[in-house]
Amino acid sequence: MIELRHIDTEEEVVVPRKAYDRLENQVAQLTFQLEQLKRLIYGAKSERFVPATNQGQATLFEAGAATATVPTERISYTRATPQEKSQPVRQGIPAHFPRVERVIEPQGIAAGAKRIGEEITEQYIYQAASLKVDRIVRPKYVVEERIVIAPLPSLPFPGSNLGATLSAHICVSKYCDHLPLYRQRHMLKRQGLEVSDSTIGDWFRATATLLEPLGEALKTHVLAQDYLQVDESPIPVQSDHNEEGLHTGYYWVYHAPLTRTVHFNYQSGRAARFPEELLGEFKGTLQTDGYGGYNKLIAREGITALACMAHARRKFEAALLSDRSRAEHVLGMMGELYAIESRCDEQEVPPEERHTRRNRDALPILEELHTWMKREIIAAAPKSPIGGAIAYTLGLWPRLCAYVQDGRYLIDNNRIENSIRPMAIGRKNYRFAGSERGARHAALMYSLLGTCKLHGVEPFAYLCDVIARISDHKANKLHELLPQNWSPLAQ
Repeated sequence: MIELRHIDTEEEVVVPRKAYDRLENQVAQLTFQLEQLKRLIYGAKSERFVPATNQGQATLFEAGAATATVPTERISYTRATPQEKSQPVRQGIPAHFPRVERVIEPQGIAAGAKRIGEEITEQYIYQAASLKVDRIVRPKYVVEERIVIAPLPSLPFPGSNLGATLSAHICVSKYCDHLPLYRQRHMLKRQGLEVSDSTIGDWFRATATLLEPLGEALKTHVLAQDYLQVDESPIPVQSDHNEEGLHTGYYWVYHAPLTRTVHFNYQSGRAARFPEELLGEFKGTLQTDGYGGYNKLIAREGITALACMAHARRKFEAALLSDRSRAEHVLGMMGELYAIESRCDEQEVPPEERHTRRNRDALPILEELHTWMKREIIAAAPKSPIGGAIAYTLGLWPRLCAYVQDGRYLIDNNRIENSIRPMAIGRKNYRFAGSERGARHAALMYSLLGTCKLHGVEPFAYLCDVIARISDHKANKLHELLPQNWSPLAQ
């Protein structure tokens, strides 16, 4: 009950402790949400954490602390005289680019002048893409009263004027360069080719249908691995069954870190049954975030569960504004864990050595951090950003620490998120999938081109070759055309 009493000329409100604590927590939550929204709109998105180096310096939101007197002392030191800035050195043009040479002779030079050298200047030349027509001519002959003609080479799209290179260009432009089909149509028009929206859409669907068996082969390969990372991301999908015209579907992404392959699986929702059905009798290690939809799956016998340290770290990074001291303490310790991984990556240590280093260097940090969080969770307000971060991390603690058990395991899911990033960028451009079939075709392209990226395979060259070859390739050898196994056909 709130009581009001009059003291002199001012009113004072007396609030019970429980109500005061509730209001204080509400203010803290609203302040946190406001800061997160401001950061989302105006701030940097980098997760890089740099510890504060001057604890005595006031921030914009701690103006009151700036009035405190800070002890000072005079320090003398010697420093080198700054050198004048040198002119930047321009990088040479790589040798693999073909050269078009022009020789410019001086005018009015006397006959018989002796050449003593030359000055060479190089600059880049860009030649815009051009459309050409592959015209196949097959002469007919009469031999002993019968007509002889060479067989028509195998075409990827019989009965269509779409060639493999234009097909590959459309796919790479949309799923690597994030250009929607209607923009590509206008680009083709500037080059003199006018096609309708329906035609360019049909071209893409024909390409995706042609590559579906290859997508199935990639899916089989990924799901056969015994260490998978799983994540999911929403995609708006146009639907005639929804009053608003759109519903939210999901790409469930399965990444096999050891073979650097990825499979995008489109489903109509985020229900736990989708990964459970796809993985079937999977046995091995699954690394996921804290989404509860994975709990039943990872509870299966024969599955080792890993969590993502990056997701936990983001919780503390978000709590910096409300509780800098505690958040910086955790972020500093997590930074030490990541430093261990960085050194192993730089030195390319084998999994066995990485396992040894983790047990020697990372385990003590994890144990210290665990002890600290169990102590601080009692003092932190449960609904505060720092309290939520600690509770989230402690709830996943066994899974967060499990990466030290095997040198092949990764500390986080960042690599699978890197695979999702092109899809997130493309989604901002084309906004939604035109149908569920279109969403599945997009998942196929993201799978193939995402695996190309993981293996450093140039996507346009890959698709040009595979689209031209797949119709004649034996079904039981489709694995030869997967990005991780692909070799261009010798000319």
